[in-house]
Amino acid sequence: MIEAKKVFEEFQKHRENAIVSVQGTSGKHWRDITTNQNRDIMLGGAMGQSTAAIFGLALGLKNEKVVHFDSEGALLMNLGVIASIAGKQPKNFVHFVLDNGCYATTGGQPVPNSENIDYAQMAAGAGYSKTYNFDDLEDLSTSMEEIMSVEGPVFVAVKVNAEVENLPIGMRKRTPTRSRAETITDLRKELGIK
Repeated sequence: MIEAKKVFEEFQKHRENAIVSVQGTSGKHWRDITTNQNRDIMLGGAMGQSTAAIFGLALGLKNEKVVHFDSEGALLMNLGVIASIAGKQPKNFVHFVLDNGCYATTGGQPVPNSENIDYAQMAAGAGYSKTYNFDDLEDLSTSMEEIMSVEGPVFVAVKVNAEVENLPIGMRKRTPTRSRAETITDLRKELGIK
């Protein structure tokens, strides 16, 4: 298992100018690591739908590398999206799934059958161009350059430690973040889209 923060730190070294979206409890670390917020899309509250939205972004921006950090719980809510992604074959799309085996935001309920699911195998079976599985930081680190340079769609399943949040949502410490609308406005400006 890998600490999610370490995954983002390793990715940042190879990000270059990619557009990045993060989902799930693990995604909270990205805002402290990113070096280009204008190319970050935050779709908080879109569990189960963010992958489809970011896939659409990749289709519309064919000349931009688009990277999505998904969670296994969110992916399972819309598993059919991997067939759509594989069918369209966006060469600029990298799809990470940070798998902590539970629904950490809502108290750590286990994802059904989590210890037996091979998400990378599902993506390969659907037709992703290249898939990876990681549970060791060093292996991930030595593969990150290849992951970011191979033609997509690329699927990367990463086993991460769970960071369960047990406080009721209204009592949790809130870190100020840009709204969904602000991130979209900032990206449009960054890309010169009116």
